[in-house]
Amino acid sequence: MAGRPIWYELMTPDPGAVAPFYRATLGWEIPAEGHAMPNGAEYREIKRGDGGFAGGVLALTPAMTGGGAQPGWMTYFHVDDVDAAVEKAQGLGASVQMPPMTMDGVGRMAMISDPQGAPLYVMDPTPPPYQPDAESDVFKAMAPGHCWWNELETSDEPGATAFYTALLGWSAENTMPMGDKGLYRFVEADGVGIGAINPWLADYMTIGWLPYFGVAEIEAAKAAAQANGATITHEIHEVPGGDFIFTATDPAGAPVGFVGPKGA
Repeated sequence: MAGRPIWYELMTPDPGAVAPFYRATLGWEIPAEGHAMPNGAEYREIKRGDGGFAGGVLALTPAMTGGGAQPGWMTYFHVDDVDAAVEKAQGLGASVQMPPMTMDGVGRMAMISDPQGAPLYVMDPTPPPYQPDAESDVFKAMAPGHCWWNELETSDEPGATAFYTALLGWSAENTMPMGDKGLYRFVEADGVGIGAINPWLADYMTIGWLPYFGVAEIEAAKAAAQANGATITHEIHEVPGGDFIFTATDPAGAPVGFVGPKGA
């Protein structure tokens, strides 16, 4: 699973305020109460409708927001050796936001920012003792409630491509021309298409990884998003392969994407 996305984390100041939005659009349940983290923040695991986990929610503390933290989604990518990955990332121009640390029963992880400023985690997870061969399923294309696509919004596609292919071993040969904006570059981890590097930043975009979560019907998801406090940033449109997408900011301002089919 080296290089694949294995966890998604929503940073938000009030998990209860965004819970109805994610319940209505994706069928997720965010618990009313979390458990304490070493830094004093609260953490909640998001339950999918099928009983699995979709990711987690980190409640931003006033100290975090005072330090510049904003609502948003973070992506964790699997690496075999976190310390070696961080050292390599630094050599490729990344900065370290959180040095490698180990959480018992969870795994070893570190938070970095790529050379263009997009934050991400690298992680070597610890599987449950009763299921030593367990693998993450938070990324699973064509399954509603899971992430289907990971898009990097960046100011330098060639630079970002060089960084991630070197760090995570991705292949990135396939592209889609976007006129004078550049090349939309598809990326694969172990032969599996996991997303793309976007060569342009629209005025509503911020540099970072944007997850697109799968829904059963895209127009119903948009209606649910609008009815639960979202701001639509890009209207529904078709993408190669026949699915439809739209992007939004959730009620707290976190950018998020949705992908799925249109109804008959």
